[in-house]
Amino acid sequence: MLLTEARRKLERKKAAAAPRGDKRLVILDTFMKRQQFRGDALIEVLHKAQELYGFLDDGLLLYVAKALKLPPSRVYGVATFYHFFTLKPQGEHTCVVCLGTACYVKGADKIMAAIEQRAGIKAGETTPDNKLSLLSARCIGACGIAPAVVYDGTVAAKQTAEGAVAKVQPWLSSHGS
Repeated sequence: MLLTEARRKLERKKAAAAPRGDKRLVILDTFMKRQQFRGDALIEVLHKAQELYGFLDDGLLLYVAKALKLPPSRVYGVATFYHFFTLKPQGEHTCVVCLGTACYVKGADKIMAAIEQRAGIKAGETTPDNKLSLLSARCIGACGIAPAVVYDGTVAAKQTAEGAVAKVQPWLSSHGS
């Protein structure tokens, strides 16, 4: 039943996948053509689509699936497996807290909780003013500098809850206390 409901939702969005005449769509089509519409180029195509649109919504995922002749479930699976793909629009600033084992053991959970409390959002959400997106990653591969947090694409080493809140504070001037 849930699968059927998801399919219906995707079918409704299919019509609104990408507006005709959108130059980004032409660029994406050209990129896929250069990749010869090969299914094994899926990750590269998703990177290009996200670069062009900022995020991968259901309609765009369906468009890519159809163009590459792949099942939508495979495209969605790849888009949700890798943390560098996002299915929702991101805020002006991003904060990614690594929750891998080394980071977690050294207090990443406390960092996440402190930022969530200060920003008034949970991991995976964006503040209502679109200033900050708070994300988590399973592992960013920086275990030697744990706990690590990525602020707007820049990795910061050996973070503390207080330091992380201080870093995002300027992005949250209108939030909380």
